[in-house]
Amino acid sequence: MAKKCMAYREERRKFDVQVRNRCKRCGRARGYYRRFGLCRICVREMALQGQIPGMVKSSW
Repeated sequence: MAKKCMAYREERRKFDVQVRNRCKRCGRARGYYRRFGLCRICVREMALQGQIPGMVKSSW
């Protein structure tokens, strides 16, 4: 879980280039999927629970 101060710091950035994308659910900055607005861990958890429509676990 990301610190609340880190999320607050992102809002106060002077230039738009400096803003870092963060997961909407947990606040994680790394492994971010723009399409979902979530980190890789949250995407996986939600996909396995069936909360993301159209996403299924792959097998080959």
